[in-house]
Amino acid sequence: MDREKTGELTIGALAKAAGVGVETVRYYQRRGLLREPEHMRGNYRRYGTAELARLRAIRRAKQLGFSLDEIGALLALNEDTDRERARDTAQAKIDLIDARIRQLQDMRGALAELVRCCHDTQPGAPCPILRALSAG
Repeated sequence: MDREKTGELTIGALAKAAGVGVETVRYYQRRGLLREPEHMRGNYRRYGTAELARLRAIRRAKQLGFSLDEIGALLALNEDTDRERARDTAQAKIDLIDARIRQLQDMRGALAELVRCCHDTQPGAPCPILRALSAG
């Protein structure tokens, strides 16, 4: 029988099923994001489907750009009663991502202009890219 379905996962099997490393699981436990189960047979800790689901949720939230502190706050919310708080948190993340995109677009524009200037500069003239870097 598949151990993931029976809820009898070792820390290694839990980590593998969630697509993270064992040290990541331990780190999340130290941070209070994931509970540490009691010792069971043979002094091993066994994890169930709830821990696997939570670990996958943490991983997905990280992929969406949330920090571990933000993830902890999100996981503390109640699915039934905290919809507005979850939505506000997600909207704040979208706003931050949008600001980063604008900043990256500005950086790209500035670099593209330097490349254009470098291309248009006569041979033997100082490099506009290096000049701009040293002038800053």
